Amino acid sequence: MKNIKKVQLNTEVWKEGNMYVSYVPQLDISSCGKTAEEAKENIREATELFFKEIKRMKTSKEVFEEAGFLVDKDKIWKAPELISFEKMQLAF
Repeated sequence: MKNIKKVQLNTEVWKEGNMYVSYVPQLDISSCGKTAEEAKENIREATELFFKEIKRMKTSKEVFEEAGFLVDKDKIWKAPELISFEKMQLAF
């Protein structure tokens, strides 16, 4: 598994006040930006920095396995599949 260099992630983006927040839930990485596009660019940069650090520390395999990632036939680490995303409203 040494040659695995690709990862598939889920990314969430939402508006919070006048900023946009971006988040990779499987790795608990977040960022933000003044626009949705800027937030997406910033989460990509933050995630790439995270990858460089776990590669430097030689803990990539452990990090991905602990987060529930699996290697597919093309040797890509894939995050657990998102089955559903829905807004839920409850009274309390």
